[in-house]
Amino acid sequence: MEATAPSVGAGANGSLAAAARAQVGPPTNPMATALLTDQYQFSMAYAYWKAGKHADHAVFDLYFRKNPFGGEFTVFAGLEECIKFIANFKFTEDEISFLQSVMPMCEDSFFDYLRGIDCSDVEVYSIPEGSVVFPKVPLMRVEGPVAVVQLLETPFVNLINYASLVTTNAARHRHVAGKSKVLMEFGLRRAQGPDGAISASKYCFMGGFDATSNVLAGHLFGIPLRGTHSHAYVSSYMSLDEIPDRTLRNKDGSKICKDFVSLVKEWLCKIQVADSLRNVFGDTNQSELAAFASYALAFPSSFLALVDTYDVMRSGIPNFCAVALALHDLGYKASGIRLDSGDLAYLSIETRKVFHAIEKEFNIPGFGKMIITASNDLNEETIDALNKQGHEVDAFGIGTYLVTCYSQAALGCVFKLVEINSRPRIKLSEDVAKVSIPCKKRCFRLYGKEGYPLVDIMIRESEPSPKAGERILCRHPFLESKRAYVVPQHVEELLHCYWPGSSDKPRAELPPLEKIRSRCMQQLEKLRPDHIRRLNPTPYKVSVSAKLYEFIHYLWLNEAPVGELQ
Repeated sequence: MEATAPSVGAGANGSLAAAARAQVGPPTNPMATALLTDQYQFSMAYAYWKAGKHADHAVFDLYFRKNPFGGEFTVFAGLEECIKFIANFKFTEDEISFLQSVMPMCEDSFFDYLRGIDCSDVEVYSIPEGSVVFPKVPLMRVEGPVAVVQLLETPFVNLINYASLVTTNAARHRHVAGKSKVLMEFGLRRAQGPDGAISASKYCFMGGFDATSNVLAGHLFGIPLRGTHSHAYVSSYMSLDEIPDRTLRNKDGSKICKDFVSLVKEWLCKIQVADSLRNVFGDTNQSELAAFASYALAFPSSFLALVDTYDVMRSGIPNFCAVALALHDLGYKASGIRLDSGDLAYLSIETRKVFHAIEKEFNIPGFGKMIITASNDLNEETIDALNKQGHEVDAFGIGTYLVTCYSQAALGCVFKLVEINSRPRIKLSEDVAKVSIPCKKRCFRLYGKEGYPLVDIMIRESEPSPKAGERILCRHPFLESKRAYVVPQHVEELLHCYWPGSSDKPRAELPPLEKIRSRCMQQLEKLRPDHIRRLNPTPYKVSVSAKLYEFIHYLWLNEAPVGELQ
């Protein structure tokens, strides 16, 4: 095998678990406590305990059945929060009292049992966060006492479902926008509550966005912050007379401009009579000019104006250019403009023409490359449409459709028992897509000669690992005719131990957010382009070994009742 997970050392008799608890810290969301689960999990825990089965060693797989957004890939996210959750999993006396009040039929000894449990006997194996993943392949394998692991089902699915969905949505927006564009997440006000907003900011950054408007997310996760002003700021000004202090020191500090507003007005006149811009601009909205000048006095080194409050081309653009040119006289460089309405393709192209004309007319290098940002309910489809039309937008601010995952409500993760006391288990269904793949498994990604991944394969834990250069038969889990031999050039094991419990197994590191983001970008670049294209993407192959295929169907036949014709 050619890929291993980084480890942080090992101890014995629970010392590693204790060290891990101290290292990972508490969950980001304080609501992620041991009570964050469905009621039936406690009902099952009691039934397990009542039957003396609560300590049976169980193995569960967490996976999903279908890629979201009509695509053929998903980005896995939420692992760190799951590890934080189990590191801090413990019932308080207040929580025990509440459970006693809602489960009065349960014996007192059961609540004594709940008081004593934690996750020191649980082990978690997972694909690294930020990885590209596919249906049926376990994202996580969780094993330990069945009653305890059962209590982890709902919180784990909750912590991974939205995280993976919104990270995938962000990655799709990044793919359609291209590497060169700046993507900013502006979804705080439209997200599903404060916790949804914080999660969205974190996982959109992980999926390839560059910045967020969410200040708290910037504080918690170190995500770069971006933002300018709203239409309200512009419309709050009535005239230039509302600017009391008009002084602005040169960027190098050598002198002070005593009347920056007058300098702005001079430049506006120059723009209006310039040969290359003759008859382009007439009178502009002076209250907007006042707002821009005032904002530039506050932020001379990062002046970026929202130019569509009144009229983009007749007022917003000339007013912005006048302020930007005045700042240039004093050694500053304006950042650019934001468009929040109208025909974004047309307006961005016309704006770029004006910027280039001013650069040439007044010999100001770089003015033509001023940043043009677009917002206004953008989504994957509108960005794709802008690309096809042609545009001059450098940065996109995306909110509602991104953070709410408007086109798909949920990823649909499931948590299925695959083994109990070393005995494989299977969940059957008339819908083959819902049949689980039994037993404790190891998972590998096989790469071809061109460096692209060819297929993911699941094998039984007792089977030898696939090796580079050795031919292996890959079979569809359920369709007999779908099979192929693969000679991989590189083999990557997917599941690594992130929570060893009290065992002495090495524990894979939880990398910082920036590294997870980099992994996500690298993983997407490794995929064949036809797997990630927007229209009619090619499904990625997920397979099982020949031995696992045979075992699945043996167990299926063994567990399914035989009907009788009358």
